[in-house]
Amino acid sequence: MDLSETGHFSDKAQRDYDLVRQAIQNGDQSAYAELMQLYHNAIYYQILKKTGNPDEADDLTIEVFGKAFLNLRQYSPSFAFSTWLFAISTNHHIDYLRKKKENTISIDDTGNNEISLDHQSFQDKNFDPEELFISKEKVRMLRQIIEKLKPHYQTLIELRYFKEYSIQEISKELNIQEGTIKVQLFRAREFLYNILHPAQGKA
Repeated sequence: MDLSETGHFSDKAQRDYDLVRQAIQNGDQSAYAELMQLYHNAIYYQILKKTGNPDEADDLTIEVFGKAFLNLRQYSPSFAFSTWLFAISTNHHIDYLRKKKENTISIDDTGNNEISLDHQSFQDKNFDPEELFISKEKVRMLRQIIEKLKPHYQTLIELRYFKEYSIQEISKELNIQEGTIKVQLFRAREFLYNILHPAQGKA
């Protein structure tokens, strides 16, 4: 459906819907990148206003877009994409506060695993993070998406996957605790996975 035919949507809403359709139907990574570029700062500042913490806002923004892209097929043009995205952001922040209060996420007690979190792991999705970086074509697509991320995340991904630094080496290079690096890499991988494998298993 062309949103402009309804008479209820602006040119911006039609543009967003066209990008969503390109992302879903064609797996167009540039469409994902453009959607993120259009709304990254708005989502970031919405979350920052609530948290007052730039680092938390960075992390939650990544998670919001990852969740949105994973569930992109659930978006209905009955509402503007921006309305849908901001609703996801609000709900995700509420979930984050609840989990933080319950203290269910640990960044220090990671044991021998790559990461310890309270939600579904990549192993549950039969996902090997390194597979994202095998083909030149995927590298090119990933570069395009990664360039939209905050510099900190760009640096982590560059060091870990393109320069093949170990977690220990990244920790020493950036002077960040290993547990924190594992959590942030997990978020980044989940975000990228949801773009390269959109709505896997969903109708």
